[in-house]
Amino acid sequence: MKFTSTEKEAKKEAFRKYLESSGVLDALTKVLVALYEQNDKPSSAVEFVQQKLGGPTVSEYEKLKAEISDLQIKYNELSVAHKKTCKEFEELRNSQPTEACKETVDREIPKDGS
Repeated sequence: MKFTSTEKEAKKEAFRKYLESSGVLDALTKVLVALYEQNDKPSSAVEFVQQKLGGPTVSEYEKLKAEISDLQIKYNELSVAHKKTCKEFEELRNSQPTEACKETVDREIPKDGS
């Protein structure tokens, strides 16, 4: 699919308007101005921008990934325990009615046969 130069320009203009109306241009401009005004420039401009836009730093990101991994392990353990408990519950529930029925029958029939 080939675009003519007019179509390309129209597409670029529509995208620029979208970025402007959604506040992206203002946010990026503010972050870049803050970076420019820094006396001591950060070692990683990308991290600076990410942090100013509300994203986690690399170390925070790594910490969050580790936390997700730990929580996934815990979830898997709890899921296995839950399944085991449900199975035990089903076994108990299936064995219970037989015992309950037997007790009911025993109570209804007199021992002396009368």
